[in-house]
Amino acid sequence: MTPLELLAFRSVPLRLVIFDCDGVLVDSEPPTNRLVARELTQLGWAMTAEEAQRIFLGMNLESMVPVIESRLGIVLPEDWTDTLLQRLLKILAEESTAIPGAVETLRALSAAGIPWRVASNSSHAEMEIKFARIGISDLTEGRLHSHHDVPRGKPAPDLFLAAAAAEDAAPLACLVVEDSVPGVRAAAAAGMDCLGYAGHTDGAALRNAGAVLFRSMFELPALIEAAWRTPA
Repeated sequence: MTPLELLAFRSVPLRLVIFDCDGVLVDSEPPTNRLVARELTQLGWAMTAEEAQRIFLGMNLESMVPVIESRLGIVLPEDWTDTLLQRLLKILAEESTAIPGAVETLRALSAAGIPWRVASNSSHAEMEIKFARIGISDLTEGRLHSHHDVPRGKPAPDLFLAAAAAEDAAPLACLVVEDSVPGVRAAAAAGMDCLGYAGHTDGAALRNAGAVLFRSMFELPALIEAAWRTPA
């Protein structure tokens, strides 16, 4: 199935687009992965940034802790995630960049009056810094949902369901845009269609998890606007 087919043959009209943040709107993963790899190597788990990407993609800092503790056979200090977060915020404020076409997509949807929101396993502090860095805080204000807002982050459906509830949209009327397997699984658990952004991978894992792949954010505005205008 192509993105066009997914959007053209929906069972109910599209009412809300929900974007992941990291890897979909903001290219924050390279600096994040470098920091995580450096920190874990110092703890005794030798790791490259590429390995950090593969192991922890889609996970928040809290959910990384049991993985790290199990691998190293240690208990991390209670302030480990808070300390790492502060280091991460500094790096993100300096190095985050926009995914090509992401800002254009958000501005196009806003101009067309199409509701959209962001649902991320990142904290609000992380998202606010990233969006400030790429210059779209004015667009994202009031549209952000963090794993801290709900009982469970991805791959549970809570984040996407919260975003849908904020727009009074039924899950079947929502479209999720994701780049991680936990995110795709969360969309499926929420009963939402999912487009998998494969601009930086072959997309096989996303496809196997149930997403319909696309390669460029520049494709999205026309596809979504067409679906918005087409009755089910």
